[in-house]
Amino acid sequence: MLSLPVNGTDLHYRIDGDPDGAPVVFSNSLGTDLRLWDDVVAHLPAGLKLIRYDMRGHGLSACPPAPYAMGAMVSDLEGLLDALEVREAVLVGLSVGGMIAQGLAAKRLDMIRAVVLSNTGVKIGTREMWQERIAMVHAQGLAAMSDAIMERWFSRKFREGAAMPPWQRMVETTPAEGYAGVCAAIAGADFITPTSGLRLPAMVIAGSEDGATPPDLVRDLADLIPGARFELMRGAGHLPCAEQPQAYAALLSDFLTSIGHGGGS
Repeated sequence: MLSLPVNGTDLHYRIDGDPDGAPVVFSNSLGTDLRLWDDVVAHLPAGLKLIRYDMRGHGLSACPPAPYAMGAMVSDLEGLLDALEVREAVLVGLSVGGMIAQGLAAKRLDMIRAVVLSNTGVKIGTREMWQERIAMVHAQGLAAMSDAIMERWFSRKFREGAAMPPWQRMVETTPAEGYAGVCAAIAGADFITPTSGLRLPAMVIAGSEDGATPPDLVRDLADLIPGARFELMRGAGHLPCAEQPQAYAALLSDFLTSIGHGGGS
């Protein structure tokens, strides 16, 4: 198990694949940890250095007191990748991880050569909505909220299957302070200006059954980045990498090949 002190906190991370390969970095969603990408990583081609981490307040990373700022969360990943001497990476970010990806891509052109922005937007929800969510976390706890979260995250078909309960447990075991802290970061974030200035290869992925970041919101993000490729995964919700990992990995592999990032680059 690996961790590094970064930006005033300790971040847990994991590296799979070829240690000398082309780097692909994954940043996950609110209420999940780096296991979100397990089944995608398993279906990616050889020759890639696959880097995952738990954002602050999640998984095995430290949980500093809330609230958190989005700038600090961008700096967390920046500091981790600097410590690991990562350059010219493809950054795959989902939901709040996609917001972090937008911020880091705008900040560090030397570090990020392309982005995959999944189930995210330049702004997600309203400040009032997130403040209500924070109050609910403190008053009721995540176990009381998890059924509603699953409805926003997953298609009906997936919720009725045997694969859903572990995801619900992942949410319920997320530290309330960490969940609330990241909610505060999302509440204050709006990336329309930095993201509209991005000029790099980009793929933007939406899920047709996503109740958290609906496809129209995600398509609006894609329209801000010249030349961005937009993909709609039909039948998938907010976490298509969990519902349809092989299809998600196929999209990612095709994108990496199209930009020459991998074994043959």
